[in-house]
Parts: sequence; structure tokens; C-alpha cells
Amino acid sequence: MKLKLFVTGGAGFIGSNFIRIALETQDYNIVNYDKLTYAGNLENLKDLENNESYIFYKGDITDFDSLNEVYQKEKFDVIINFAAETHVDRSINNSYPFIHTNVLGTQALLELAREAKITRFIQISTDEVYGSLPETGKFTEESPLKPNSPYSASKASADLLVRAYYKTYKIPAIITRCSNNYGPYQFPEKLIPLVILNAIRNKDIPVYGDGKNIRDWIYVEDHCKAILKILENGVDGEIYNIGANCEKQNIDIVRLILKILGRDNSLIKFVKDRPAHDRRYAIDSRKINEQLGWYPETLFEDGIKRTINWYRENQNWVNNILTREYFEYYKKQYETRLGEILNE
Repeated sequence: MKLKLFVTGGAGFIGSNFIRIALETQDYNIVNYDKLTYAGNLENLKDLENNESYIFYKGDITDFDSLNEVYQKEKFDVIINFAAETHVDRSINNSYPFIHTNVLGTQALLELAREAKITRFIQISTDEVYGSLPETGKFTEESPLKPNSPYSASKASADLLVRAYYKTYKIPAIITRCSNNYGPYQFPEKLIPLVILNAIRNKDIPVYGDGKNIRDWIYVEDHCKAILKILENGVDGEIYNIGANCEKQNIDIVRLILKILGRDNSLIKFVKDRPAHDRRYAIDSRKINEQLGWYPETLFEDGIKRTINWYRENQNWVNNILTREYFEYYKKQYETRLGEILNE
């Protein structure tokens, strides 16, 4: 019998890419469970609507009764939790949804895993739980958690709950912590799609502070393949860092995108930095490299060109997002005060 995966947040950026890759490369049944908030979009998976191995349920991960109702119907074997509020700026403006979804939602999923005796629980976390790095060194799985934003604090809290349920209840849980993702279907509040779309439209591109904040970037498909490796061969109770050894300054990424699109650097507008803006992230991925044999496949220069081409060729997808009723606030910001919604 085929393994059945319960993928929460599967209509979002990374979740939808994971579902597509999993169905293309593995023999799984997948149950997609998503609340369809502003960043969740079923158009991301429109091509899978008639796939017999895929089914969608709308629901909130904080609603245990809804989760249990789906479980009683589907009897899935594995939970992979992508569902989360993720935008740092939004967490600074209002932390409540982040604590509610990222912490209480993870708790509800863990309770379901405990009662249903799920065979594997994978918590998709972030390198941001480690805080900020100096000019040298990298985050390892043993690095202390030092979150600096409400978003990263909520993810760190969820990680600690997963650890506690593994230790206390023997839930077969694994935590993954990945560096910054980029690629198709990413919501336009994030750095790379925002820069691409603004550049295409010859609009100003806001850059926080001096633009020299450093992130370790990974193409989303490589991240998804790492999760599949962990699903198949990961060890319960372990943490796996996932990165591509690809550190870039924000300003360098902006300039590269402008160059590829044939736009002038005069579009760059430096804006006031956000509070507690982490200076540098870098991931040490040797554990997953050596123990599970996973390595990133996509060079940044290739991945960014593929990403730019995807947004160029999918303007209908972009326009549909920008005109959705509950995105009117961001639509206005996107057209006028872009500095307020720039991602890390």
C-alpha cells in the first residue's frame, strides 16, 4: 500500500513545490491541508486537480477537530508541517497570528500524531531560529536558538514543542531547518519575487539599510528533494540543516536581477532598516550531506534565471494574486510604498 502523506500548508510556496516534486518522483498519496490565507493559493497546484494520488482539504491547523476529521477519512501515515505564518515584517507589526498558527497549530498537529500513532512527523523550520551570525562561522544543528523576531521566536517555540513530544511521547519526529528559499510560486512580498516583479514593471526597488545583509540561498526544488531524503531515510529525533552553501548580500542579488532583466541600478532605493534585522545567516549542511547523501543540485545563477523566467511567463498568476479580495492592502503597498513589505 502506498504511503499517504498529510502535507499542511501545501498550497503555499514551498509546500506546493514539495507536493509536485513528491508526486512526480515518488509513489505517494498526498492529502493537502491548507487554510488558504493570503499566501496560500490553489492555483499553485491547479494541474493536480484530477490526479488520483492527490486530494485537498481546506482547514486550520489550530483546529484539532478538523484535523482529526480529515484523519478519520484519510488515515494518513506521515505528517509534514509546512503550514506557518512566515513574513518577518508582518510578525513585527502583529505577532498574534504567528504565535497562534506556528505554536498552537504545531501543538495540535503533534496531538494528532500522538493519538493517531503517525509513523513520521516532519517539522519544517527555518535557520532564523538560530539568530544572527558574525562575519565568520555557520549554523550547525547544535547551534543555540537565539531568535530575534516574533516570527523566528514562534518557529523556535514550535521546534521545542516537537522536541518535547519526541522525548515525552516518543513521537517519531524530525526537525528540518532550511536557509532562504527562492523559485516559482513564491508570494510577492518576499525579496526575490518582489525585485523581479518591480524590475519588470520599472518600479522602484526598496532595499533595507545598506543592503549588505547576507543570506544563504537555496532553490526551492533542492529543498524539497532534501525533505524527501529525510522522509525516506532520516532518523527520528534528529535535526537536519538544509542549505546550499550560497551566501549572497541582498544588494548583490538585487543588482544581479536588474542586470539579467536589462534594468538600471537607479531603480534601487535604500529605505530605513527594520528592527532587529539579522545581519548574516549561513548553514552548515554536512550532516545531511554525509548521513543521507543529499546535496543541492542548482547553481544560484541557474536557479535565479529559471525563477525570473517563471515570473515573466506567469504574469496571470501574479495578477490573480494581486487582485484577490483579501490582498487589497498588499496590492496598494505593492504599487505605492514597497519598502514596507520587503522581505529579509
